[in-house]
Amino acid sequence: MAISPVPPAPQEVLGSTANKTQLPAFAVLEWISISTSSQIFIYDLAQQTGVGNLSLNWSQNGQTSKTVTRVETRSGAGLSLVGRLVSEDDAERQIITAYNTPTGFAAMTPSLSFLPEPTPRRRLVIHVPAVSPIEPALTLSPTLASLTPFLHTVPPYVAVFLSATPQETVELAMLAYMISTAHVIHVFDQHSAAREAAHIVNQPLPSRNDARVDVYEAFEDAGYGLYDYAGDNDASVAIVMLNGPLASIVKVLATRVTGLGVVVVRVLRPWNDAAFFASIPDTVKAVHVWDDVPTNSSLRNLYADVITSFTKTSDLRPIVHGHRIVPAQTQEYMEHPPLLTQFLSRLLPNQLTKLPSVDEERNDVKKLMFFGTTANTLSAVPQLVLKTFSSNRAVRARLLTDHDALSNYESISASRLVLSPKRDVTDYIPIPSLIPFGNASPSADFIGVLDHTLMKTHAVAKYLKPGSPLLIITTWSSAEIISNSHPSTISLIQEKGIKMFRIDAKIAAKDIVEGKPTNLESVLAHLAFLRIYIGRPATQALVSKIATTAYKDTIDSKTMSKLAALAWLALEEVDIPAVEEIHDTALDDPKDFHFNAVDPQSFDLQKSFPARVDSWHAAAKHIIFPEAFRPLGVDGQNEQMPRQINTLRPEVTDTTFVITCAVNRRLTPLEYERNVFHVEFDTSGTGLKYAIGDALGVHGWNDADEVLEFCNWYGIDSKQLVTLPVPVGGGNQHTRTIFQALQQQIDIFGKPPKGFYSALAEHAKAKDDRLSLQFIGSPEGSSTFKKLAEKDTVTFADVLHRYNSARPAFEVLCELVGDIKPRHYSIASAQSAVGDRVDLLVVTVDWVTPSGSPRYGQCTRFLAGLKPGQQTTVSIKPSVMKLPPDNMQPIILAGLGTGAAPFRAFWQHRAWLASQGIPIGPLYYYFGSRHRSEEYLYGEEIEAYILDKIITHLGLAFSRDQKKKIYIQNRMQEDAETLVKMLYEEKGVFYLCGPTWPVPDVYETLVGALTKYVGLEPTVAGDYLEGLKEEERYVLEVY
Repeated sequence: MAISPVPPAPQEVLGSTANKTQLPAFAVLEWISISTSSQIFIYDLAQQTGVGNLSLNWSQNGQTSKTVTRVETRSGAGLSLVGRLVSEDDAERQIITAYNTPTGFAAMTPSLSFLPEPTPRRRLVIHVPAVSPIEPALTLSPTLASLTPFLHTVPPYVAVFLSATPQETVELAMLAYMISTAHVIHVFDQHSAAREAAHIVNQPLPSRNDARVDVYEAFEDAGYGLYDYAGDNDASVAIVMLNGPLASIVKVLATRVTGLGVVVVRVLRPWNDAAFFASIPDTVKAVHVWDDVPTNSSLRNLYADVITSFTKTSDLRPIVHGHRIVPAQTQEYMEHPPLLTQFLSRLLPNQLTKLPSVDEERNDVKKLMFFGTTANTLSAVPQLVLKTFSSNRAVRARLLTDHDALSNYESISASRLVLSPKRDVTDYIPIPSLIPFGNASPSADFIGVLDHTLMKTHAVAKYLKPGSPLLIITTWSSAEIISNSHPSTISLIQEKGIKMFRIDAKIAAKDIVEGKPTNLESVLAHLAFLRIYIGRPATQALVSKIATTAYKDTIDSKTMSKLAALAWLALEEVDIPAVEEIHDTALDDPKDFHFNAVDPQSFDLQKSFPARVDSWHAAAKHIIFPEAFRPLGVDGQNEQMPRQINTLRPEVTDTTFVITCAVNRRLTPLEYERNVFHVEFDTSGTGLKYAIGDALGVHGWNDADEVLEFCNWYGIDSKQLVTLPVPVGGGNQHTRTIFQALQQQIDIFGKPPKGFYSALAEHAKAKDDRLSLQFIGSPEGSSTFKKLAEKDTVTFADVLHRYNSARPAFEVLCELVGDIKPRHYSIASAQSAVGDRVDLLVVTVDWVTPSGSPRYGQCTRFLAGLKPGQQTTVSIKPSVMKLPPDNMQPIILAGLGTGAAPFRAFWQHRAWLASQGIPIGPLYYYFGSRHRSEEYLYGEEIEAYILDKIITHLGLAFSRDQKKKIYIQNRMQEDAETLVKMLYEEKGVFYLCGPTWPVPDVYETLVGALTKYVGLEPTVAGDYLEGLKEEERYVLEVY
């Protein structure tokens, strides 16, 4: 059977031959399919991944005569496909193509058992874009967990193969139509690889003249193996895993680790024992099989295949280990590759002393990011930048654009662009691992912010390397950028030495009268980028010349010179004030970007309805029609993530648990000024699980008396109902009384940000109130705002009292104020030791304002008032405070005040290990507070652990028990030589938890010790400690 090259597609889709390198692989796959198939069936879930939309457009626009049908995913969804293959006359050619996601394919699987055997003229090809949402945040992942249980149940005449790179995606799609002896299921990486733009797709594949081509012949002719091996040819350990983005990363790592290899399964069905054995070196002693599974109790189907193969031969009998990789692990390894290398290291007989990096630092590889909103007129800028570099024959440019449809009212787009030399022949690494969105080290060399409002709401600067440039396309002045951006973002920019630039493309565009090109603002933003990217060698002439090449078909050189001059003049650097001048007043942390939508237009998310005061009939609707009002995802349940409990707090989108207070005991004397107390919660039957070092998010309530007092003053009936939107709830709502809303959800006694004053000014009836509020919300009112926020510590309610004519309707007030956020407290217990219990160590926060009004920390006040038997809603937040993987590693703990909380969990867990007969390493504990008699927190427990030799050494620093104040760094200096030995020679781990003020002194203490006892220069010692941070052996959790 012969296969021709990919036919030319409609001009607006594939463009000219010269521009085909800018195509994503899935677009080529669709054109191959529509050119080769008789009919196309597109399931609705596939459309949400961006697959099938092109085929629908071609059909609707008359650019193909093939039948293209949109189908809903439901039980028995594949029966219509089976029916067409069974009922039609075999003389008529019926090559049917279907697109469906892993989740949708699971619904089709029972129908596939009725498939007739294939013939050269009657076959089914199912392309499965591998991208699936995972709970609780609905982040998209390349996991195959929902798919793999069903791939092993297909009939024997169905072939299953998987592709991982853009090139593979296209070529295996072609093979799917070349094979005539099997129906085909082709799984490809729509999470990243198949959506990348600018990959060259070489064609055609080798052709065959005979009518019947089986899987083995087709793959052999195309130069692909059924199983790919990468790594050490004399490996003692081999990993077996399905082809995909995670396998691509493991292949790269395997080439950098002695003794390790990986077998990547490209063809899962039919399984070929001979080819599998041929792919494994004879030196392999241990095989580790990675199965993508939904839960830790799921069947391991790939493991079963491998075990079965080894039972058929006596030549190679390694020990075979099975590993279940759940979706959360896949996502974690993709976004934080160092965790993957640590996992691989533990599989080797001798753990690696230095872990290899997926992304070795190279000066000739540049990583760029652009953040914007989907509807923004500047959304074309990343494509324009791509076009510039794609026209350079020496540069390989890869662009991937993802969307976050849940963290903002408008969908946010994040484009990641990787530039490398075209001569670079290193193995393929997925873009999400080169520029991760997770908590890995910052990796971007440049960030462009195309919608300035994201500087308020999102942590865009966290992804940028120190000293790198940040460009904001904005109508804000430099002062307004500083004033309107999130304070922690500005602090981070200064801390990293980031150079921030701005350009007002709208103002600059007004100066162009003649020859004005379309999308002018994007062109100016592009020119500003080029000037920053080129750096010192940049001139107007050079920028204009480079841009002219990219726009040669649309903008002439004369117009481009004018545009380059305008962009040159409009671009300016933003001066960043000193840290002490930055007003840290935001209530919420800036949000991270979460990839949860491929195509935001087809993302099934209704916009939230506005809040409204309602009647008791609304409450009845919630009871009668709960499915229309409950928060998104409450039905999701699996072994890793217990069912969302939303009966008490329906507006909370975190995975929450309702737990019961069992003990609430004050630890400090009643007459002592500080109330430090210990709380124990019973978690029986809730499914709550936590790890050492995790934090408990407490969803506290406002004081009932203060809420009633506010209702009376504001003139609202506390018993009246209000209907509120559920955050990211897909249009879902919940109804409660105004009293419940103010007590449990609306942060009316919280700290207002600067924007609240500007928003409230629109509702002020008195001119003086309106002008005052506008002034405070402006850049010129920064000092007044700082006084109100930091000295007077005003609340939302206080501001409403001060500017009494500003009385927005209650439902509007709810949206202006926002929700109470959970407060996170380090968990002071180890679940291994205490079981169904979680403990907290808390100090109440209270103070008096300059006017004499008492103030209380909202959540510590709530916790302090909890009585045994009362319930509260909580969630779990992971932390950097993790025990080292080796129980024998020395650990050094330094805690101040309630910073002792996570360390109590450390002692408890090590005590539990010792009770199980498991050896443990040394534990040094340094604790600091004011007075021993009042604040020796958990002192009796500590003394008992010392007697039991769980705590090896104790360094106590009670600063005010003697004339000369003693702090923990003083106690550490006394043990400096031992501490250095533990850190430098014995791979010890140092932890500090508490307030920020001792961090510099502790750092200097350790630097001095390394200088004195190891002989390092101070700068080298400092670099060594920074290196320990990267290895997670110098861990700070300070506040």
